[in-house]
Amino acid sequence: MFLRSVVLNRRPLSPTLSHEGRGRLGSAGIRSGGFMLRFFSWGSIRPALRLTLVLSGVLLASFTAQAKPDAGQLSALASDDNDRKIGALQQIAASAESDALPILEALQNDALYTVDAKRVLILHENGEATDALTGETLAALPDTAEGVMINNRVRNALTLTLAAIRLSSDNAGMRLAAIETLRNTPEPELLPLLERALLKETDARVKNRIEITRAMIQLQGEDKTVRLRAIRILGETSDPANKQLLEALPVSDAKSSAELRAAAQQAIRDINLRLARGEIMGEVFSGLSLGSILLLAALGLAVTYGLMGVINMAHGELIMIGAYATYVTQMLVRQYAPDWFDWYPLLALPASFLTAALVGILLERLVIRHLYGRPLETLLATWGISLMLIQAVRTIFGAQNVAVENPAWLSGGIEIYSNLILPYNRIAILVFAAFVLFAVVLLLTRSRMGLFVRAVTQNRPMARCMGVATARVDALTFGLGAGIAGLAGCALSQIGNVGPELGQGYIVDSFMVVVLGGVGQIAGTVYAALGLGVLSKFIEGYAGAVLAKIAILLMIIVFIQKRPQGIFALKGRFADA
Repeated sequence: MFLRSVVLNRRPLSPTLSHEGRGRLGSAGIRSGGFMLRFFSWGSIRPALRLTLVLSGVLLASFTAQAKPDAGQLSALASDDNDRKIGALQQIAASAESDALPILEALQNDALYTVDAKRVLILHENGEATDALTGETLAALPDTAEGVMINNRVRNALTLTLAAIRLSSDNAGMRLAAIETLRNTPEPELLPLLERALLKETDARVKNRIEITRAMIQLQGEDKTVRLRAIRILGETSDPANKQLLEALPVSDAKSSAELRAAAQQAIRDINLRLARGEIMGEVFSGLSLGSILLLAALGLAVTYGLMGVINMAHGELIMIGAYATYVTQMLVRQYAPDWFDWYPLLALPASFLTAALVGILLERLVIRHLYGRPLETLLATWGISLMLIQAVRTIFGAQNVAVENPAWLSGGIEIYSNLILPYNRIAILVFAAFVLFAVVLLLTRSRMGLFVRAVTQNRPMARCMGVATARVDALTFGLGAGIAGLAGCALSQIGNVGPELGQGYIVDSFMVVVLGGVGQIAGTVYAALGLGVLSKFIEGYAGAVLAKIAILLMIIVFIQKRPQGIFALKGRFADA
């Protein structure tokens, strides 16, 4: 039976009825055909309750659902009477048919038009229009078309109607968005809708959100057992909003007050524990994320400075070149293969490595080769080259930052707690840094080139006497370090701005990581990068970013004073020097 429990009319009931007649009508109601039609004072009902009453009276109905809004409902939606609009929304929400979504979304986006109060049209982005009733397509809107306007009351009712329909969708993401909308109005009248959705829900995440929303409503009830269950459910979350609900728990029965308050206090303690755990885990993850970035930036420097003894002040610009190579790859894929845009990072990785490695080999062949054994001149020369590279990038790409977009699979994140979301791009960088580290270690310890690099590092004259082409090894080693810096730039392009000054922010930190870990020690670089990242994030939480950098620098100075060789002792020909 379709229960019409609400009549949405704030005007007098009838211009022909007297005040006394309207009073009798409002108190007694009208029986017609087995239906009870009762009038309330609409203005006296709270706005949130009014919106939920709009839905609750029809969501309990059980009548044959329509495929889409009929002519009468469309006429009501397009009318100037806001009460008629809300009445039509009631009926559409009761049917819960997804075919109504395009019409309701058009109304929400101000894309619904009426022609001579007879036809209702949906305007599309391409300028075409569709008849909402017949589906007929028009090349453009008629000149006499007028936009359908809605006020805030109708817009709020429309939002809840859309949420009610989407809660019956086959798409789990749409159902999740719908329940998040309904959580903003946790009124008792929504319970039947939530109970019905809970019975047929199969997605664990959506089901959990429905249970939490239901518990938020049940918390305001009178049944002690139901309220205790609701408290327990809310206590298993980590949402600060649920904590506030529990802190403001209304208890009217003095006998049950102690038990409810005790349960609420325990639930609040559980929520606080999860929030604290989330904050700590968030700091650790942020530290590891920063450490992985430092590791990528310092790993190439560990090769060039640690193994070759070259102070390369242009290392940051090699990172910047890798980031711009990623940007160019993105633009080429977008232009020539737009369907494959989400996978452009897989092409950008080798592109950034090869581009930065080529620049590094040219730098070693043309400049650094002539400055071995002269560290101060090498430092000054590479610093000048860094300025030249920055200016070259400004000339080619401009001084402004360029936009590098995340692909769809690197967007979003994993929600652990309400205050802890692990972004996919940060997780990808952590995994990528581990992969690069493994590849470098494998290259240096299990390959012919790695054998030559270690031989030249430990004893260059003897390696030359054994037939090792030390000049070629130097160029390839420098190219390897530069290529790793390019990979760091590719990773950085996914989490920050790409501009000519990108590398300047990492050169000092990279040197600190290499020196702290021990010159020439890959393992020391790993420990130093991750340790500095985590320590820096924890200090930032208490003292801020600037003081954290100062504190980290002072700690490194003190550590180097006590242990000049770094975390791991220096080995090879540099240790004997």
